[in-house]
Amino acid sequence: MLAYKKYITVNEPGQIVLNGLPFQTGQRVEVVLIAEDEDRNARIAELKTLFKRTQDLPASRSLSEQEIAEEVAEYRSGR
Repeated sequence: MLAYKKYITVNEPGQIVLNGLPFQTGQRVEVVLIAEDEDRNARIAELKTLFKRTQDLPASRSLSEQEIAEEVAEYRSGR
């Protein structure tokens, strides 16, 4: 399977023109259109703030690396 990504800007509603594609005449292709997420940077900043707040909680500071490793091992063993 050959995947090809191309970014374009829609200039006319209801129409997209693709030029210079690397496919052969008669080759069947699948077209998937995904609109760019304009709020992505805002959501990333929000998530980073949430991570920082979570890390600053008193309960997260009281665990040692050893305690975390033991809890992970216990969870993975199914106990």
